[in-house]
Amino acid sequence: MTTPAREPQQERSRTTRRRLIEAAVECLGDLGWSGTTVAVVAQRAGVSRGAAQHHFRTREDLVTAAVEYLSEVQVSLLRDYADTLPAGESRIEPVVDMLLNLYAGPMFRAALHLWVAASTDEALKSVLVPLEARVGREAHRLAVELLGVRESHPGVRELVQATLDLARGLGLANLLTDDTRRRRNIVRQWARVLGDALPEPGPMPARLAGAEATRQASP
Repeated sequence: MTTPAREPQQERSRTTRRRLIEAAVECLGDLGWSGTTVAVVAQRAGVSRGAAQHHFRTREDLVTAAVEYLSEVQVSLLRDYADTLPAGESRIEPVVDMLLNLYAGPMFRAALHLWVAASTDEALKSVLVPLEARVGREAHRLAVELLGVRESHPGVRELVQATLDLARGLGLANLLTDDTRRRRNIVRQWARVLGDALPEPGPMPARLAGAEATRQASP
């Protein structure tokens, strides 16, 4: 008899937690690590400080949840965008465009503040490093899959990693000024470099092939 009453309460609790995490990500991007306190995040989320501390006792607990959320969102964005890519060699430039724009948004700004803070905060570093490593591995794996190449081929791993490192550098360049036009030119040129340097793309992964077939069959 009590289950129907508990479910709305549980849903409200999940909603409050999600609002706090999203507000923490916004605060990290806008205010940096030093300005992201539980009180500030609670105010931005529109909840009381007591309610915030019910979910996250300390700032570290809150930021840990925000880091996990950032990681999940980045991986999810990669997977969602991957389903829109064309088949064959023509997908090289869209893949490069996706990867080089991966670090151009507010999520990267928030993550960067955390990276800087973690360089001098061992507790934060211990949380951040494994999560960032997981996102990096997933981005690398998806890049290899989407480009249709094998890491066993000489130079492929290094070229894919160079692409991801280039993306981070372009993300840094975009922090102070809008770097969209220059980044677009770099996307085209780097796609040409990869097209010449990588082996011929193999068959499209089944997951993407299914999405492509559905798209071609649509009126």
